[in-house]
Amino acid sequence: MERKERPFDVIGQLAALRRYARSLVRNSDEAEDLVHDALVRALEKKKSFRSGGNLRTWLLSILHNAHIDRLRQNRSLARRHDEAAVEAEQSLPAGQEHAVRLQQVRDAFFDLPEEQREALHLVAIEDLSYQEAANALGIPIGTLMSRISRARAQLRAFEEKTPRKSHLRLIGGDGNESN
Repeated sequence: MERKERPFDVIGQLAALRRYARSLVRNSDEAEDLVHDALVRALEKKKSFRSGGNLRTWLLSILHNAHIDRLRQNRSLARRHDEAAVEAEQSLPAGQEHAVRLQQVRDAFFDLPEEQREALHLVAIEDLSYQEAANALGIPIGTLMSRISRARAQLRAFEEKTPRKSHLRLIGGDGNESN
């Protein structure tokens, strides 16, 4: 009985892909992730594979490119973290009062319902336009605007109920401090 060879048999190439990935990243778990990413890319680009071409070479090339992309992404992330660390070192540490206030605002933000928190985060922190944020969440722009409006209203209510005057006092001053 003659065996039919399938032109796109990636299962038969898994061992070679895993070996190559382990040699690139020197970590079994990362290698498996890399192989997975490469196979996803290969399936997405399946139509670009020439039926007479060498599948193993094509898959190894995709794996290599996925590895290079990961290295670039990691370097970029490290560079951003380094730059943020430099900025943090140059800034003055927050005073105790300010730190307490920031924690209160952070807690109020995280107390928002998840859908409101997601919408507000994308627009206010990630600086996406309303349309971009709506697309990212897969919702109509009106729904996004409604969620942001409700989130901002809750944060305004938090601000209004939080006393402006600090409960912290300076101890051991010259007696001219106001409470």
